[in-house]
This record gives sequence, C-alpha cells and structure tokens, in this order.
Amino acid sequence: MGRMYSIVFEEVAVTAVQDLFEIISAADSSTVLHSVIVTQSSDAGDSADEQLSCIFHRGAATGSGGSSATPSPLSLGDAAYGGTAEVNNTTQSVEGTILHAEAFNVRGGLYYRPTPEERITINPSDVFIIELQTAPADSLTMSGTAIIEEIGGSP
Repeated sequence: MGRMYSIVFEEVAVTAVQDLFEIISAADSSTVLHSVIVTQSSDAGDSADEQLSCIFHRGAATGSGGSSATPSPLSLGDAAYGGTAEVNNTTQSVEGTILHAEAFNVRGGLYYRPTPEERITINPSDVFIIELQTAPADSLTMSGTAIIEEIGGSP
C-alpha cells in the first residue's frame, strides 16, 4: 500500500460549472483515487432541490482559475505528495477520456466510493479531473474531499 492523502476544499460559493478537483500525478509515481465526497450546506429545503451532473475524466489539458490545494498525508510523518492538485477551477480543462459520469441531488451530495477493483489509477504525469458539468440554479456553499493513494515516488 502506498501513502494516503486527502485533497479538500471547504465552504466555497459555487455558481458555475467548474473542475472541482484536478489531480496531476508525479512523473515517478501513480495515483489511485479511493473516494470523492462533495456536499453543500446552503440549500436544505424541497424548493431548492436540484440535480447536478458530474464526470470524472483523464488525459485532459489542465484548467485555470482555481486554487492550489496541498494534499495532506493521512499518516503523520509521511512525505509530501509528489504530484499537484487544484480545486474549483472555473476555467475548465479540455475534456479527456470519461471514466465515470453521474448526477447527484444537492441535498444528498456526491459519494463516490468504488470497490478496490473499480478504483481509477492516474498514471505518472497524467491529469485527472472531477468536473461539475451543471451550473447550480443559485449559489451553493460546497465542500469536498478526495482521498488518493500515491504508489511509487520518493519516500
């Protein structure tokens, strides 16, 4: 098993389509996506209910306009993640190979927790994007966490 990290954004006002997470593996390691959770805390009533579309894709050109995110090791003392990550890129990436697509209800959130056999592997130096394809009807205060594993690289 490799080193485990979390990539987080919290309490972000989301008003447009965007790349929620952009993960680029280091040149000397692969990254495995273990889970993704995206929730919102601003729309709780039936009248605010809506479905948002989301895709996971790789092999894309990177986006811009977001925030740099430092993946945090889940075990104290682990080395820093060798790749890079960004969150909430409002100028989206160019779509690559789509590996997963779904719609989620804003009140229920997006919970992606694949079985070990279904986990997505991001090859060395490859780009992986989790993209919100549908703009919310109104501003949503969103938070999200991606759990990744780095395999290989320098300890």
